[in-house]
Amino acid sequence: MKALFSAAILSLCLYAGVAPAEPTEKDAVALVEKGALFMRHHGMDQMINKINTHDPEFHAGALYLAMFGMDGIAVAHPTTALIGKNLLDVPDADGKLFRREMIALALGKGSGWVEYKFMNPVSGKVELKTTYVLRVGDVALEAGIYRH
Repeated sequence: MKALFSAAILSLCLYAGVAPAEPTEKDAVALVEKGALFMRHHGMDQMINKINTHDPEFHAGALYLAMFGMDGIAVAHPTTALIGKNLLDVPDADGKLFRREMIALALGKGSGWVEYKFMNPVSGKVELKTTYVLRVGDVALEAGIYRH
């Protein structure tokens, strides 16, 4: 019901020509925690399906949930071409191996933030992005926001 309400608000904003508010760090953390809770109640397979099918409960424009194994392999991602690929050595726009930092964070503290530069799918520009990472069992759930 909440996802339906959120989708209705977004549709009204777009129809009225009002841009929805930019997602915040709080939104990214909430999305990751919501994904972790969903996974605990419904299992990894259903979470993977929700992510890969762009379910609006876990995907809203530039804010979306992704899932990676501790080996850097994309388990679930809205960009389905990435699924099954090892992204450990794919650098950001400045050459930073940010995925290695994300995996180290998940394996160490279990959660936290990683900053890097990445192409914003909404603006089409390379922008600073900060992503919240949370280890859930053998995978890491991630959601990030762009800073303009």
